[in-house]
Amino acid sequence: MHMKLARWVFLVAGVYGVIALLPMYFQEASVALTQPPAITHAEYYYGFIGVALAWQVLFFQLSRDPLRFRPMMIPATLEKLSFGVAALVLYAQHRLPPLMLLAGCIDLFFAALFVLAYWRTRGLSNLP
Repeated sequence: MHMKLARWVFLVAGVYGVIALLPMYFQEASVALTQPPAITHAEYYYGFIGVALAWQVLFFQLSRDPLRFRPMMIPATLEKLSFGVAALVLYAQHRLPPLMLLAGCIDLFFAALFVLAYWRTRGLSNLP
């Protein structure tokens, strides 16, 4: 049961991430219109998308074999916390729109699920 939870948590996180991130490759111009000012350093924008998509690959790996890759649940949690906490702080400073706060809260929710998956898989053996 604990393995199943971990598998589902990371699979859902990976699928959600790909669905949320992949379209951003084609939205630079619309981001400039809907959330001015325009992006002045495209390398940061596209670099963020690429790095974030790379993390989704890790989530898919974790979903396939949570015990083997269990130590990677710690940096995976930090990845989710890094945006979630930043979103809360930026929103509190009136520097982030509510829709982006929602995205940050989703990441915080996944961070909590990652911690739960890590905790629930402790003591389990990957041996047959």
